[in-house]
Amino acid sequence: MSIYFEELDYRPTPIGALSLRRRRSLSTGVDVYEIKLGDEYLMSSQFTAAEIELARLGLAALTRGDLDVVVGGLGLGYTAQAVLEHSSVRSLVVVDALAEVIEWHEQGLLPLGKQLTGDPRCRLVHGDFFAMTQSAGGCDPQTPRRRFDALLVDIDHSPTKLLHPRHAALYEKDGLARLAEHLKPGGVFALWSNDPPDEAFERVLKDIFATAAAHVVTFDDLAGEHIATNTVYVAGRA
Repeated sequence: MSIYFEELDYRPTPIGALSLRRRRSLSTGVDVYEIKLGDEYLMSSQFTAAEIELARLGLAALTRGDLDVVVGGLGLGYTAQAVLEHSSVRSLVVVDALAEVIEWHEQGLLPLGKQLTGDPRCRLVHGDFFAMTQSAGGCDPQTPRRRFDALLVDIDHSPTKLLHPRHAALYEKDGLARLAEHLKPGGVFALWSNDPPDEAFERVLKDIFATAAAHVVTFDDLAGEHIATNTVYVAGRA
């Protein structure tokens, strides 16, 4: 195929056709990796600033060491990579509902795959993050009821724009309360959103957590052609 475009893999899944593509940016000469679900773009390596800030802002709210962290949503791996760059992280569990995405990292089809799979602190888990956080067993199938210092989530587009209707329960008061039970005292829940801060969601966070704030992350594309913003919510358990 052309050096400027290549479909690296294509998989039919229960939620639609999943494809991994690499394209060469003509303006910068940089390879851009994209994952699509049907005609919808799920993620792109052209826009990673907010995914990285999800890890940095979430972990910055913790002042202790030997951190045990969960990332909900593997994607291209930029949040997980930023977690592993934090010197205080002892272990990382990354949960993704798409086995195909985990395989792409394990096979080295994605730029960060070897780095993530080669780090002994990091374990990639195929599972439903939403079901895990709403169950007593929690996010680590190897250690049921295990608690973590941080739960960092980048799956849905926002608390109101969901990839699947069943995800809605997590963003409601009862769902967040069940999620908080999987945090250690003083633990942190952080959430990426493509939308501007949502005051209604912030109020729900403040009903459950001792602290909650919305951080606006500003970035531009690789060519510097425009400025965009995402939101990272950070909430701390008492």
